[in-house]
Amino acid sequence: MRFRVGAVTETLIVQGRCLQDSDLAQMRQWLGDHPDWSRRRLSRELAAHWGWRNEAGQLKDMAARTLLVKLGQRGLLELPPRRQVPTNRMRCRSQRAARPQWDQRPIQCGLAGLGALRLSEVSGVAAERGWVAAALDQFHYLGFGGPVGENLQYLVRDGGGRPLACLVFGAAAWKCQDRDRFLGWSAQQRQRNLALIANNSRFLIVPWAKVPQLASWVLGQISHRIAADWQAKYGHPVVVLETFVERERFLGTAYRAANWLAVGATVGRTRQDRHTCLQVPVKEIYLYPLRRSFREALAA
Repeated sequence: MRFRVGAVTETLIVQGRCLQDSDLAQMRQWLGDHPDWSRRRLSRELAAHWGWRNEAGQLKDMAARTLLVKLGQRGLLELPPRRQVPTNRMRCRSQRAARPQWDQRPIQCGLAGLGALRLSEVSGVAAERGWVAAALDQFHYLGFGGPVGENLQYLVRDGGGRPLACLVFGAAAWKCQDRDRFLGWSAQQRQRNLALIANNSRFLIVPWAKVPQLASWVLGQISHRIAADWQAKYGHPVVVLETFVERERFLGTAYRAANWLAVGATVGRTRQDRHTCLQVPVKEIYLYPLRRSFREALAA
């Protein structure tokens, strides 16, 4: 779809999808014919109409709903009012209300002193997922508003079952100049294959655990299993991991020790900074290819 802004004609691209006039016309017809439909019903109808599914065959209704909200914010659609507080907010509120009683007895030893460490993927286990959210919310410097889109969550326990660390992997950054230059893909290839990259958006070792090499051990263990875990949950693999380490806070030592590659730095702006005036901390970019042929997979 093409529309005019002043004297400039632009293509309407939302959620990586180029929208035609007929797409908006169809959405407006649904809204007119079905005033009783909720936003959820509308997003599922849109995803089904487009055949918008992930590789596991699940409707991408949350992606469709985000697209609808963006169209509403631009004044291109008049969406029905929300019928409830968004799910993530309700979940995070209940998690904060039920915050665990933290066992903060100091843990100071080598890896061998922890016993048989256990790494579990817990995104489908409510109690474990709640522990991860509560720990990140209280102890991670960025907090935690809940995952969005495809994600995996890992919890690490020591030999006695005591939680030591947690990580969240989710959607990759849409654009990142130094990352994209290293990967060597085009804008079109990035649009097609961005889901093959997973972003390590949170990594927390509980503050009372002081264990040398624990962080790099955890990253190493995850690198051996995350592709299979992602395939099992979403029906497609990931071939590269990425993370962004705030330069003024951290040295990235654990990622370097786990053989992640430092490929550059961000430019200190956010995805909302359309006028290059919002300054945010510069972050070092680290990547971990999960297969030797990662560039071929990303360029397909």
